[in-house]
Amino acid sequence: MATVSVPFALPGLLTSCTGGEKVVTVEADTVAGAIEALLTAFPLLKVHLYEEGGSLRPLVMFLYNDKSIKWLPTLDIPLQRGDQMSVLQLVSGG
Repeated sequence: MATVSVPFALPGLLTSCTGGEKVVTVEADTVAGAIEALLTAFPLLKVHLYEEGGSLRPLVMFLYNDKSIKWLPTLDIPLQRGDQMSVLQLVSGG
């Protein structure tokens, strides 16, 4: 598989972990690889996105081309030029 540059959009609350950048670019060949590349480039994000046990926090969503990765059959989907990734932090409260 070929490595592709993929923009990763992040909410403003996480920009303290990315040097103020709301969109960062990662190099990867799959959706799983893009997430791994994001966390490798910006390791402080892991605390905000994952619980101590390694599972994704309940109010965090990764999107691949505006589709939640929860609904993908696998994260080994090859990336193509033009693909986009995003992180959403959902808000709850009462």
